[in-house]
Amino acid sequence: MAREPGLSVRLKLTLSYAGFLMLASTLLLAVVWAFLLRYVPDGPINSLGPFVPNRSDLLRAFAPRAALMLVFLLVFGLLGGWLLAGRMLAPLTRITNATRKAATGSLSHRIWLDGRNDEFRELADAFDTMLGRLEAQVAEQQRFAANASHELRTPLAITQTLLEVARNDPSSDTGALVERLLFVNSRAIDLTEALLLLSRADQRSFGREHVDLSLIAEDATETLLPLAEAHGLTIETSGDLTPTVGSPTLLLQLTTNLVHNAIVHNLPDGGAVRVTTSRERDAVVLTVENTGARLTRQQVSTLTEPFQRGAQRVRTDHAGVGLGLAIVRSITQAHDGTLALTPVADGGLRVSVRLAAASPRDGG
Repeated sequence: MAREPGLSVRLKLTLSYAGFLMLASTLLLAVVWAFLLRYVPDGPINSLGPFVPNRSDLLRAFAPRAALMLVFLLVFGLLGGWLLAGRMLAPLTRITNATRKAATGSLSHRIWLDGRNDEFRELADAFDTMLGRLEAQVAEQQRFAANASHELRTPLAITQTLLEVARNDPSSDTGALVERLLFVNSRAIDLTEALLLLSRADQRSFGREHVDLSLIAEDATETLLPLAEAHGLTIETSGDLTPTVGSPTLLLQLTTNLVHNAIVHNLPDGGAVRVTTSRERDAVVLTVENTGARLTRQQVSTLTEPFQRGAQRVRTDHAGVGLGLAIVRSITQAHDGTLALTPVADGGLRVSVRLAAASPRDGG
């Protein structure tokens, strides 16, 4: 936005300091002059004694010196105000320079303003915190874009290879080729839909309404019950009413991803999945726990990263697209909630999603 040039803040502060000093000096001189006038008579004084000045004599002696003093105070106020304003605005100059560097794409720069806490230091610390978050987000987006490009390139490369083989060998089995192409294309579609869902959650472009996590958990488990039975697993659901405010579609996707992961990353046979909902004073909690291989905290800390697939946790028949828990994390953050992943001592993973409980004034 274009603006007309104006006076700098330093010049404005300088003029303000000098103006205030001149006003205070003028008032002081006026008080002194008024005080003298009370005790000095007006007109000539006839006296044979020592000389006694009248008001005219005082005016001739006082006025030039007062004017000279005001000029001195004006110059002193301008110079002192300029120096004081520069010293006061020095932190703001550093903040401005850091902002300009950030505008050019340099997010690694920090202000690191030292000294005791004041308004400028609070602003500098807040700006440093913002730069840190922006730098982390940009790095995460770049890493995500690189991983997404790699993941999308894989099915396209496989498709191209299958088509080249079919072109070079007209006698190849067309039915097998079609089945393979359908599988690869389905994987590409799943990945694209997951990326779109992740983008939608990150942008928070969804409506909010009253939902009950316990009902959503029941829907998700009923939908995935045949998959659990096919893997020889049991699903246990329990809990209380857990009202919250959010997107029913996204929260259902969140729960479905958690239950699906708990099923496919489980024991080969005889495993279990437990889905519980609980209500706290100001929050509702959805917990999904499964049996499975033992995990370290270091392994668990990377599971919410996009396209992270632990080789020991993934079945070949349900490898997924590597975005299940990343989508869960994004949906949780979009609902201002918290996500906690904890390895189970005997093997498996416990995932808890904590969201704000709905209050009566939220409506429904």
